[in-house]
Amino acid sequence: MKYASSKGRGDRIFFHAMLFIPVSILLVYLILPIPAGVLMAFQDFQPATGFFGSKFAGLRNFERLFRSPDVWPAVRNTLIIAVSKVAGNLAIPITFALLLNEIGAKPFKRMVQTVTYLPFFLSWVILAGILIRFLSPGSAGSPPGILNTVLMSVGAIREPIYFLGSNDSFRQTMIVSDIWKNFGYNTIIYLAALTSLDPTLYEAAQVDGAGRLRQALHITLPGIAPFIALMTILAIGKILNAGFDQIFNLYSPAVYETGDVIDTMVYRLGLVNRQYSLSAVASLLRSSVSCVLVLTGYRLADKYAGYKVW
Repeated sequence: MKYASSKGRGDRIFFHAMLFIPVSILLVYLILPIPAGVLMAFQDFQPATGFFGSKFAGLRNFERLFRSPDVWPAVRNTLIIAVSKVAGNLAIPITFALLLNEIGAKPFKRMVQTVTYLPFFLSWVILAGILIRFLSPGSAGSPPGILNTVLMSVGAIREPIYFLGSNDSFRQTMIVSDIWKNFGYNTIIYLAALTSLDPTLYEAAQVDGAGRLRQALHITLPGIAPFIALMTILAIGKILNAGFDQIFNLYSPAVYETGDVIDTMVYRLGLVNRQYSLSAVASLLRSSVSCVLVLTGYRLADKYAGYKVW
């Protein structure tokens, strides 16, 4: 017993040692810069003078940011895109998981899961190149992309649609492409929840004459309802996260009106226009609101779904 205890203690030390590198990265790149970023938001920051030599600006940076004509359109776009993504990434995977759960042929089921799961492993840098070609309206020297070609061949449209260059379609393209990328992974999560349901409930429903649709409505959905509620509550913290990687790789100045979000605005303010203090203010406000939403989401998850993180 003494040997087993010492061995278990050694295993714990080994596992804790494995956390050293990721925790160090977290501290260096995420935790330690926070005080400097907060300080920068209240300064007229100049790189030449540094954090301790820059003049104190008080709340002037906040006033300048709120008066900027780019702020409120970015906030509006962020809310519209992020809320739509959250809703779609809940509804589509749940529906697909229910349909996939009804398939009896396991090889076909595994193949469908694999195919839908593959885009999740690709970065937005790679997917951006694919989508630009796939959604291209064409030009004088090149034909339209696959989607425009198919739509024109079936008579759905007469002229190619500029999906990534038009304010009429850019938001919808961002929402649909994000759902397409992530719904395979989210489907697996809901399929795992479906495995926890008691199979005797379905057997009893079949004896009573209930078909597949009634079983799904009265057994499957109520059975995974707490899990759906939990995922919905936890998604609250993502309301201000419209997806920087995706939008940055796909947007252009032509669609700033409907595609510019808080994260891309922070990028332009800080790294393009070198307005470091304004960038820090925008990032601070976004992080503060996101923190409140995350804490609220965990509180609601604990209250209504019995889920605790700490």
